[in-house]
Formats: sequence, C-alpha cells, structure tokens
Amino acid sequence: MPPVSQSREVLTAMDSGQPLPTLSFGRKNGCFVPKNIAIILGVFFLGSLLATGLLVYYYATPHRPDVAGSSTHSIINPIEASSSPVASTAEFVGSPPPPQATSKEPVQVSTTSTTTEAPETRKKIDVRLPRSIVPLKYVVRLQPFINGNFSIMGSVEITMKVLEPTQNVSLHMADIISKNETIKLKMADDMSAQSLKITEHKYDADREFYIAMLDQELVKDRKYVLSMNFEGYLNDQLKGFYRSQYTNKSGQKKMIATTQFQPTDARRAFPCFDEPALKAEFEIFIARQANMSAISNMPRINTSLVPDQPGWVWDHFNSSVPMSTYLVAFVVSDFSHINSTANKNTLFRVWARQEAIDQAEYAKAIGPDVTTYFEDYFSIPFPLPKQDMIALPDFSAGAMENWGLITYRETALLYDPAVSSASNKQRVAAVVAHELAHQWFGDLVTPSWWTDLWLNEGFASYLENLGVDAVEPTWKMMEQFLVDDLHSVFALDCLESSHPISIPVGHPSEIEAIFDKISYNKGASIIRMMNHFLTEPTLRQGLTNYLNHFKYKSAEQDDLWRFLTEQAHQDKNLPQDLTVKDIMDTWTLQMGYPLITVTVKGDGSAMLSQERFLLVKNENSTDTHDYKWWVPISFTSEDAMNFNDTRPSAWMDKTEPTKTISGLPTSPNKWVIVNLQQTGYYKVNYDANNWQQIIRQLKADHTKIDVSNRAQILDDALDLARGGVLSYDVAMDALSYLDKETEYVPWKTALNNLGYVKNMLSRTASYGAFKRYLISLLEPLYKKVGFADNLNDPHLDQLIRVQAISWMCSLDYKDCVTQVVSLFKRWMEQPADK
Repeated sequence: MPPVSQSREVLTAMDSGQPLPTLSFGRKNGCFVPKNIAIILGVFFLGSLLATGLLVYYYATPHRPDVAGSSTHSIINPIEASSSPVASTAEFVGSPPPPQATSKEPVQVSTTSTTTEAPETRKKIDVRLPRSIVPLKYVVRLQPFINGNFSIMGSVEITMKVLEPTQNVSLHMADIISKNETIKLKMADDMSAQSLKITEHKYDADREFYIAMLDQELVKDRKYVLSMNFEGYLNDQLKGFYRSQYTNKSGQKKMIATTQFQPTDARRAFPCFDEPALKAEFEIFIARQANMSAISNMPRINTSLVPDQPGWVWDHFNSSVPMSTYLVAFVVSDFSHINSTANKNTLFRVWARQEAIDQAEYAKAIGPDVTTYFEDYFSIPFPLPKQDMIALPDFSAGAMENWGLITYRETALLYDPAVSSASNKQRVAAVVAHELAHQWFGDLVTPSWWTDLWLNEGFASYLENLGVDAVEPTWKMMEQFLVDDLHSVFALDCLESSHPISIPVGHPSEIEAIFDKISYNKGASIIRMMNHFLTEPTLRQGLTNYLNHFKYKSAEQDDLWRFLTEQAHQDKNLPQDLTVKDIMDTWTLQMGYPLITVTVKGDGSAMLSQERFLLVKNENSTDTHDYKWWVPISFTSEDAMNFNDTRPSAWMDKTEPTKTISGLPTSPNKWVIVNLQQTGYYKVNYDANNWQQIIRQLKADHTKIDVSNRAQILDDALDLARGGVLSYDVAMDALSYLDKETEYVPWKTALNNLGYVKNMLSRTASYGAFKRYLISLLEPLYKKVGFADNLNDPHLDQLIRVQAISWMCSLDYKDCVTQVVSLFKRWMEQPADK
C-alpha cells in the first residue's frame, strides 16, 4: 500500500488537471496506481476477457463438430452471410424439400468424450464401420453459398439394408454440424409410420463416426431410411467439398465449389458410409445461383426454381449406378465447355475457365478415342451416358477418376500448342488415358479396401500407356515406359526404406501415405511383366471375366488372381500346378526386386542365381527376411536373335537357389541377353566375358540389340556399378557406343544415371576429363537434333532435343552456351514479347 502523502498528491493532481507526479518504484515502495484508474483498468480487463470469450465461443471454427464433450449440446452458428441471398430467410426451402434450417439458427452437435492420443496409438484404432448395415441409395441435397459465407446447407436420406440385427446405426461424418432434431429413422416400406426412437446421438471424433443409438433392434434383411439435415463448410483445404478461386481476364476474382473425396473425404460433404466396398446409388440435388452451372456424375434431368430465393435454382441429377462414395463428385462454377461427338455412345464435354477453354481442344479430341480403345480392350462398353472432364484452378492431385466427372489440375488437361512443350502434351494425354482407364478398373470394379490401392493405380498407370499408344503411336509409349515407370521405381525399390506394394492400412493418414511410386509405378511394372508371361490375350480375357463378374461391386487382389489363373490354364500359358497368386504374391507381399546373376558356361548352358538388389548394403540391417521371387526368365543370344518372344523360356522358382538354362551358344565369343525388352521386374548381371561380348556388339552394330534392351543394359550396368556389384570400367565402356545412338529411351536412361556420376565428380580433379568424355558422346546427337525448337519435328525428336541441350549447356559446350545467351539477350531487349 503506497504512502498516504503520495496518494493524496496523485488524487489532488487528478482533480485539478495538473500533471501527475512521478510514481516511485522499488523493492519497498512498489508501484502506485490511483484508485479510480485501477477501477477503470479492472473494468477494462474484465470486459476484454468477456469479449475474448464470446469471440472464441462464437467464431472458433464453428463448422467443425469434433469438439470433445460428454453430452449433446447446442452451438449457435455465428457465420453471417455477407452476400448470400438466403442470409435472412426463416427456413431453408426449395424444391425438392430441403433441410428445415438456415445458417443462422441453432444447430446440434453430437459428441462423445475423446482423449488425445499419440499418432502410433491412433493408428491402432479400428476405423472400419460395422458390417451390420449397408447402404443402398443416397438422396443428397446441397446448397453451397459460394459467393456468401461458404456455408453448405444440406440434407441426406440413406436407404439401408440390415445384414445383422443391431441396435445402432454408424456412419462417417467429419467437419459437419448435425441437426439432431431432424435425424429420423423409418422403415423403408412404411415411411408414413412413426420414426424409430433414437435414444442418443454420439460422435466419435477419432474414428469420424456418427452413431445413432436406438431403443430397439433393427431387423435382419429389412430396409430402413435414415434422414438428416446438416450444415457443412466450403473449406480451403482442397478436400471434401471445397472452394477454389481464380482471377478472370478483367481482374475479377471468381469462386467455384468442387470436390475431392478420395480416399476418405466424402464424409466432409455429407454423412455417409465412406468405405470403397460400401457401394450405393446416388441421387444428387445441387442448389446454385442462376448465373452459374452445376455438374455431377450423372446427367442433369431437370432444373427448378428455389422458392423465396430469387436467382437460385435446384439442379436434379439422375440416379447413378452403384458406386463408392469416393467417386461421387459435383462442381458449381461459371466455366465454359466444349462438346465432342467422336464417341457415338457417350457425350463428351470438357470444361475450363472461359479464358482457357480453347486449350481444352486436345483433351476433347483424344478423350473419346481413348474411351473407344478401352471399350474394345475390356470388351465392356462405357456404362454411363456422358463423360465430363473439368480443369480446376486449385486441385491437390493431378486428376481424380470420379465416375462420369473427372476432375483435373489445369496443367494435366489444358494444352496450348503455341506455348506448351512436347512433354506437356504427353502429360495431358497420359493423365487423360490414366483417368479413363479407371472408369473400368477402379470405378466399375473397386478394391474392397485401400490395401489393394495398387491394383487401381497400377493398372491405370500401365493401361495409360496403351491408351496413349492407341491415339499417338509415334510416341512409342511402351518404350518410354522403361524410363518413366520401371527405372524410376527401381531407384526407390532398391532401398531398405521401400515397402511392399500391397500393405495393410487402416487410419486415413496411412491410406494417404501409400499413394506413391510403389503403388503406381511398381504396380504398373509388375502388371506389364504379367502381361508378358501370361500373354496379352490371356490377360485381357481374364480382366474382362473379372470385371463382368464383379461389376458395380468390389473385389480383392486374390479375386483377380483367381480369374487370371483360370484363363491362363485354359489358354495353356501357365503350368497347371502353378497359379498367378503363387507368382504374384512374391512380387506384391514383399518389397524390393531381384538381381539375377548369369554365368554363361560355354557349353550351351548358363547358371542363374537370385538375390535382392540393394543399392546400399547396410551391415547393421535388422531385416532378416529371405527375399526370393518367382522370376520369369526370357533370353536370346547372338546365334538366334529374337527379342520379340518375351514369354518366359523358364521359371526361377522362389525355392531354387540356382537355375540352369540351356539352348545357348557354345562359343565363348557369343553373347547372351536375359530379360527381353526388360519385361521382368529385375536386374541382370553377367560374367565378365559376356559383358565384353555385349559391349562388343553395341560398338559394332547397336541396332542388332532391341532398343528396350539397350536401355536395360545401360541402366543395369550403371546401377550395378553404383551398388558396387560391377566395375565402373565395364559400365563406362558400355556407354561408349552412345555417340552412334539416336533413340530417345537409351539416351534418357543413360543421362538419368549419369546425373549421379556427374554430381560425384563435379568437385574432383577428374571432372574436366569426365566433361570432355560426355561431350564427345553427346556432340553427334546435339548436332543432329539442333538447338532451335521446331513444333513440326517428330515428338520424340523434341523430347531428345531437350535432353541434349540441357546436358550440353550444363557441360559448358560453347555453341550451346552461346545460343542460350543470345536467346536471353533477345528476350531482355523485347519486353513486349515476354
């Protein structure tokens, strides 16, 4: 407490308006504040606390329902619409009957007690829904306020069938505010009857479950309808039902609403059974402003006005075929579209921003042709009446195979020949073909769970090359497959940090982690291998049988193996005592790949052995797994060159430590090449003499060896040298023929591998000699393709030109550097052309 004399001095000064005296601070005296100032400060402090509490209460992410609590409670949604035409309406109305609520009225959030757990604990939670109930049909109504407060008013009706008696209904729900008073459960065959009593609404935040607890047991084999009104939010996280923004040529910012539900984000748009095996029909209603358009998986069947909401309409879309929730899609935008009639059975439309719609011509041209190719490949017509493809300004993936409405990142769908490169064009073609392949493999038949994601993505990644090859045959996509898919995943799968292609997953974070090169590129590579050891006719017929049997349903990896085995045995392309599962389990259930070491004996035979190839061997590794594979062995020799018969001449059993093959040259001066066209997912090493004979042939006449095998030889040699298995003298000697090579794939293979060597030597005294050596190899190619770009050149010439120029400039080749500097100076001097 301050001395009385000082307090009086302060109060007198305050009353008289005189300057306040200096307050004294010290260990004994402390800090002195006048009483009325202290009162004012106290009131201000309490007012600030109250205001902060109210702001947190009303504005802290009101759209997220995963708030821990022990009982149902109300949360007032504070979002006030700035420009939404329904901001002040008393109820959400329209045709068909919509949710009975607005964004301004109280809502209910169902929660249960949750605890914060470590990530490793969360992964052990069983996130799978009970199998007592399955969905049959959804009726979903959504009104997204794109140009307002970003809220979504929605309702859902789910017709369900009871498989086992149960006293609760569980489904997925995330980032949604449920209106519990609107949740009803009725018998499907008597909708006029009284609703079944829901005794408790629960929300399990960890598993993203909504659970309706009932006072009676649901009857097996009966159908019920669960209906619910809810409020969602157009997030900016590129998942679920989210908002996207772009700026038009007038500088105006435009909003659109779009979806990305794979793998587990349909639950953020509407409550649902959000697992791939739980397929159902979907009937979608979207409310939009009249100056925008809406599209969904199926064609629109009618449009009606929204009563009491001027400028708003409902779009009603036809019921879908049975499909998984992650394939549901809808987009509300002001985009333009162009139509194609190239496929007589299917309406094709490509959508984009008005300023970019002319860049959609290439996709419009090839999409129908690729679809026709896949219809013939699978012998199954495309099952939907239309196919929309839309280029989105904001999109997390490259593209998404939503059935009948494929969404793309703009760079994956749009192509402008005036400014886009040959690689841009190839990317558009590949992504379009990839997503169209999914319409059968993934959409028509879906893996039952994400463990088999690789089947989806591996097949689409393999088939995309066939689809592009059908419309652009001069691109030689099956040759490019080696460098773009096979060699690129080899570089990952030779590490101890790799993982099996088929891997159990549970929690959504685990699911997202397996969308990687192992699933896509390794999946495609072992399918390509399977195509060659089964033969293409057998694989195609087996796929057709599989798709027809499981269409509109889901299946597992072993189901596919069964159908392929049956067809292979029927066609006599597989021994009767061997199954596709026997072979493929060794490639899908363990990581890595084999190195096949070939020792040519000179007596017409060779001995083969296998071991896992590791780029870096870790002496302290704890991995004790005995890696062995069923390996298809194909080979040819200098005596009888035939690189086209890629069927295996022998199988290396996973139980065999070694394998002897016969039918080879008896002369030590003749070469043998194993793994024709590098169709097998493995690397090959030879004895020293056979390496010498192969290199001799490359130098004498490299065209005698198939272009794919030339790429294989270079990739294997440089990787084996990097891994310490082969001398770099041999690997660099194999490269020495490249001054005569003109094909894209061997050159791309060599340069991809030489990047590592260049980096290792760049700070050593040997770098100068290495540069001169590479220039001597590259100079003939550089002069052949030239520096100047020419859009009329063959596609592969344009691709190889990029490689030649990039490398020669990085090696300080005088002509290349001079040309680049000249181009840059010209660009700087002509700002109008920038």
